[in-house]
Amino acid sequence: MKRLITLMLLAMFSMGTLTACNTMAGAGEDIQAGGEKIEDKAEDCKDGRC
Repeated sequence: MKRLITLMLLAMFSMGTLTACNTMAGAGEDIQAGGEKIEDKAEDCKDGRC
């Protein structure tokens, strides 16, 4: 019984950790995409096409 509980807790912890990694990776991609758009707009304004 203790082994089953331990395995269940380990599985729950692992799932939570993996989900957090995916969430952080997605957030990083979103932030990167936003930064690229800001860079593009800054380049446009620098060229006088603002």
